[in-house]
Amino acid sequence: MKRIKFSNAYLSNGWAKNVVIGLDDNGIINTIEVDDDGADADLITGYALPALNNIHSHAFQRAMAGLAEYSTSSADSFWTWRDLMYRFAENISAADLKAIAAQLYMEMLKAGYATVAEFHYLHNCQDNKSDQMSSAIMEAASHSGIGLCHLPVLYMASGFGGLGLLDKQKRFSHDVEQYLKLMERLSSKMTPNQHLGMAFHSLRAVPEDALKECLENSNLTGPIHIHIAEQTLEVNDCLNWSGMRPVEWLYNHVEVDQKWCLIHATHLNDNEMKMIASSGAVVGLCPTTEANLGDGIFALRKYLDHGGDIAIGSDSHISVSIIEELRLLEYGQRLQHQKRNIGADQQQIHTGTNLYNKTLVGGAKASGFNNGSLAVGKRADIIVLDKNSPLLVATPTQNIIDRFIFSGNATPIKHVMVAGDFIINDYKHKDEELINRDFVATMNRLEKYLD
Repeated sequence: MKRIKFSNAYLSNGWAKNVVIGLDDNGIINTIEVDDDGADADLITGYALPALNNIHSHAFQRAMAGLAEYSTSSADSFWTWRDLMYRFAENISAADLKAIAAQLYMEMLKAGYATVAEFHYLHNCQDNKSDQMSSAIMEAASHSGIGLCHLPVLYMASGFGGLGLLDKQKRFSHDVEQYLKLMERLSSKMTPNQHLGMAFHSLRAVPEDALKECLENSNLTGPIHIHIAEQTLEVNDCLNWSGMRPVEWLYNHVEVDQKWCLIHATHLNDNEMKMIASSGAVVGLCPTTEANLGDGIFALRKYLDHGGDIAIGSDSHISVSIIEELRLLEYGQRLQHQKRNIGADQQQIHTGTNLYNKTLVGGAKASGFNNGSLAVGKRADIIVLDKNSPLLVATPTQNIIDRFIFSGNATPIKHVMVAGDFIINDYKHKDEELINRDFVATMNRLEKYLD
């Protein structure tokens, strides 16, 4: 058994000093002792927090982050950005994807994410072997040490009503039989730090019969994710097709429960918020990507008042930063409502702390990992903030998380533990140079496709 003493740790009931945590061989917390001298424990100074889960990632898009920041027309939107993404995706091999994902996952770990839910639709290689692309993701996660919830995506249509795929979308495609066979093959390849979930790209990309057939014929018990209600055009197209809004349609046609994560869900009416909250599903918010694509602003306060769960993800990886996701989530609300501290409530008046708590709970549900708190029986996914960081010195403990999120841009995350093992030590990954080198070589090869 491993014993680690943290000088300060954020437990379920708040901050405590001199906390000794005992871990079993699987990285599960089996003892917690407060105000313990911990003579036989390894001492870690700083502020220990439960690590967050990144619940939405398209790993290959890390390689094109920042390359669509120029105007193609006065009507630039998500839909014009998507054309660049398609052109880029056509040229990525399994080896490219492995190098890109390893770099990304290392960056996620250094940003404080212990796990990632990889929403993977870049399936088919030039020889049409979709397993190779999933294997690249799994190998990259193993190399980096991040926990992986692998979410192969079903992608069948270009629009509502089963419209045929565009040529540039065909790389993403499976029929239902192919998809279920892929899921069956991948289920036997997961490592102890990985598990499998199911993902539907969107209602416009998956016909109703295919959606239901997958749900009925899969034995998976992991999370189920779907893009939904991200843009107003999508909402209007769904209304024109079915007479219902996307979330309304989903809840009227399948059973949505706590295993589901609805990605973005930017444009909801009050009834849809109540549906989601009462079902136990999680809304997966990606504020930096949603802002970058001009999607709109999620109605956070109203949704939280309905008791809804949230989680965060870095999506297109225009930014890989817990700090920026949570900061922008709150600042978008302040700009819209012209008030401050929208993300706080009567139970927790500290905005940063409340948002962090909410995303811990929702992120554990949406990722399928047994983490989200420093408690007996939970996985030891932990970040440690540097007590000597200029952002945190002379900070009362009740303000630590607020300052972590709302003060400066340099990360104070010094150590990151995943399932009981420190993967980031003193801000560094043990394979950082190798991962960086492979990424640079890959980007140099892809440069001709990035213009």
